[in-house]
Amino acid sequence: MSIKLKRVYEPPAMDDGYRVLVERLWPRGVSKERAHVDLWMKDAGASRELRVWFGHDPDKWEDFRTRYFEEIRGRPEVIRELDKLIAREKTVTFLFAAHDELHNNAVALKEFLDAHLQ
Repeated sequence: MSIKLKRVYEPPAMDDGYRVLVERLWPRGVSKERAHVDLWMKDAGASRELRVWFGHDPDKWEDFRTRYFEEIRGRPEVIRELDKLIAREKTVTFLFAAHDELHNNAVALKEFLDAHLQ
């Protein structure tokens, strides 16, 4: 089992496996055909309030992670669905729209699941 991360704006690759968009909003300028998304999990994305507060400010990253983990714990159906998906697929790629590849909810979600699945 492997969870990878990738910007939705990058072209799909054979080794992406099952592609899951983990954003609450559909990314601007990307058609559904071009995105090659197998599943769009809106509820895996950060809430609107948390996204607005964070604003992709790296100085707020630690607080964002803490708040995001609290949000995702409050969505057990999302965790169950992702657990099943990860158990079933050899590779799952979380797609995100943020420019910052180190500070976004896909990174936080992977971290949360890596700890949760151990």
